[in-house]
Amino acid sequence: MKPRQLTTLILLGFASGLPLFLTGSTLKAWMTDEGLSLATIGLFSFVTLPYSLKVLWAPFLDRFALPGLGRRRGWMLLMQLGMALALGLLAVTQPNLDLMRVVILALAVAVTSATFDIAVDAWRAEALDQKHLGLGNSIHIAAYRVAMLVSGGLAMILAQVFSWRATYLGMAGLTLLGTLGTWLAMNTDGVARAPRTLQEAVSGPLKDLLQRKGIGYLLAFAVFYKLGDWLAEAMTMPFLMRGIGFTKMQIGTVQKTTAMVAIILGGLLGGWMLMRMSLRKALWICGFVQAGSILGFWAISMLGRHLPLLVAANTLENLAYGMGGSALVALLMGSCNRSYTGTQYALFSALTALPRTVFGGLTGFMAESYGWKLYFPVCAAAAIPGLLLLLLWDRWGLTETDGA
Repeated sequence: MKPRQLTTLILLGFASGLPLFLTGSTLKAWMTDEGLSLATIGLFSFVTLPYSLKVLWAPFLDRFALPGLGRRRGWMLLMQLGMALALGLLAVTQPNLDLMRVVILALAVAVTSATFDIAVDAWRAEALDQKHLGLGNSIHIAAYRVAMLVSGGLAMILAQVFSWRATYLGMAGLTLLGTLGTWLAMNTDGVARAPRTLQEAVSGPLKDLLQRKGIGYLLAFAVFYKLGDWLAEAMTMPFLMRGIGFTKMQIGTVQKTTAMVAIILGGLLGGWMLMRMSLRKALWICGFVQAGSILGFWAISMLGRHLPLLVAANTLENLAYGMGGSALVALLMGSCNRSYTGTQYALFSALTALPRTVFGGLTGFMAESYGWKLYFPVCAAAAIPGLLLLLLWDRWGLTETDGA
């Protein structure tokens, strides 16, 4: 892999990962500081709905190109500028005076971010050959998660030292900095042709998928594999802050140190596993590690506020995320038809995000009803359906190289 391609993958991965927490756990931490109820904070999970609905407008990105930078890069640049603008406006909004404006601007960040993901995921599938796909995805995921730690852990520290306004303005600046990755990216217009018509862009990807044997198992797996993770993540920040009493400085410091190392190691370990074993075996191992990592927060709920416990739980969670993400992306991206990369991968990734949005909106009510000591074991149990689907691997219709 050439240095320019490596740099591009890192920059684009960072640009993709930065907005997610800014409309997710970091935004919920801000709303927690504002004194909103757990039920209201949980409902903020619906702000991330565009990540699950992006497949609806993905065909437009497959079919049409903006002038100047090519079909993928043009959309990437436009969406990055839109994200930066929405984050800047969100920074100067006062939630206690205009909560609806916060919701609208957070939705704008989510829409532009989700659209950016369509373009950058399609670009990655087209720019990387099969030999480098696993490694490239691992690098992208590691950079993605580092960005999440910046917009999560570092943002928490900045919010305590300065203010939420300064924090979100800083994140808007980093979003603009991420446009360097778009400028460095190669133009992939010559790799895969665009659909000739919008009708082909809409119907072609779906026809291709529906004609595949066992496609239902693959789509169900995309939904359920990370279900437990998403449920736990939706309430982790209110749990640590309000339920246990950790400060923003403590949470942020842990996330930007040990957690950052863990996610990089997790991504590299996931990439190594994909080169050393079958994809099916890697998904099994990573699935169990993901489910086990959730119990780290259950341990905190049982044993109370101990910083070493926070370090251990956060480290395990990020290690599991890096490992599981590498294996899942390798499965889904390798299942895409290059003629319809943008739409098909958007469908796959939207399905993986669906539980975070649909079930995530109910997590506040679940936490209030169950209590923290029961909530996280329930989240861990939610990982079981995805693992059970792996028992039916032979019915998925994958090729032998996909991993027996």
